[in-house]
Amino acid sequence: MRTTAFVFAAAAALMSTAAGAQSFSACVDGLRSSAASAGISSGILSDALNIDAPNEDILRVSQVQPEFKTPIWDYLGFLVDEQRVADGRAMMQRYDDVLRRVERSYGVDRHVVTAVWGVETDYGRETGRNFLPHALATLTCASDRRTDFWRGELLAALKLVQNGDLRLDELYGSWAGAFGQTQFIPSTYQRLAVDFDGDGRRDLVSSVPDALASTANYLKRAGWRSGEPWLIEVRVPGGYSGPEGRGDKMPIADWARYGIVRADGASLSGGTPAGLLLPAGAAGPAFLVTRNFDAIYQYNHAESYALAISHLADRLMGLPPFRTAWPTDDPGLSRAQRLELQKLLLAAGYDIGEADGKIGPASRAGIAEAERRFGMEPTGRAGQKIYRALGGR
Repeated sequence: MRTTAFVFAAAAALMSTAAGAQSFSACVDGLRSSAASAGISSGILSDALNIDAPNEDILRVSQVQPEFKTPIWDYLGFLVDEQRVADGRAMMQRYDDVLRRVERSYGVDRHVVTAVWGVETDYGRETGRNFLPHALATLTCASDRRTDFWRGELLAALKLVQNGDLRLDELYGSWAGAFGQTQFIPSTYQRLAVDFDGDGRRDLVSSVPDALASTANYLKRAGWRSGEPWLIEVRVPGGYSGPEGRGDKMPIADWARYGIVRADGASLSGGTPAGLLLPAGAAGPAFLVTRNFDAIYQYNHAESYALAISHLADRLMGLPPFRTAWPTDDPGLSRAQRLELQKLLLAAGYDIGEADGKIGPASRAGIAEAERRFGMEPTGRAGQKIYRALGGR
């Protein structure tokens, strides 16, 4: 009976797999027809949509939730570390003329534009390795959410090639379709990319001037106000119970009535509307955030992301790290420390694969093992405590 049941189960699985493959192929055929009707050439389509089965890695990344929620001090720890600040200042010096022209043309502070570049792709070093037509076809034909959105982004990407902005072999980026120096999705690329170097192409993949100017254009369209601040670190009094949140804005100077003062000791002044952001509660760093912060938020709808961009921009201007410490006894690690942590784990005999500075499932499993060894709670988190326990300095 067990053998018979196994045979039936195996047959059912094969039939399901075959049906799924047939359904995927039919969906891709439909994408080819739609793209052809929209004016995409057969030559582009034959190379772009030569995919017979969905990319399982894309599906896995799109569906699996993070294994744990990243604390804000971890997120800022590796996105705004000393290496990214130093690299950003070097890039600002290298592209000083371009950035100043971008600032004059769009009214967006050049430090913020550079910070977006730094956080999105580490100044062009990490732009993504997924072939966008295959990734977007997979999401359209094999996922169960936002299929109309993915279909639209696929068509937009192919139109960029058809119109001569890019070559097909330049369409490599994130699993979700963002690509280029500052990670535009194809539809945003179509709407807001600009040809700033004057070569007749809007090339956000190879042209740094085009990418930086397009980012400034995006922020301007998102509501950037030239000459206004974006982030002011403040201190709130104990027991504070006043307004909180980006949406509850009042003139910066008016926040003083709640006992709020600037973290650097200067008085609050000015009529720019600002809200109070407490990303880790009243015990952690506190910030007044303006409409310019909201414009940065539009780039990637997460307050932690907008905070990283804003803080990196401040650091590029020469401002110090946050004056108020995060409310934790186990701060996050910089990228250099994450890489060193992996090397320490390998040296201690933990099989985590290659040391690359990226904390994935294997590294988290190794960290959890090491935490148990040292009598710590096995969180799998790359923090200062396990780093130091393993010999990190």
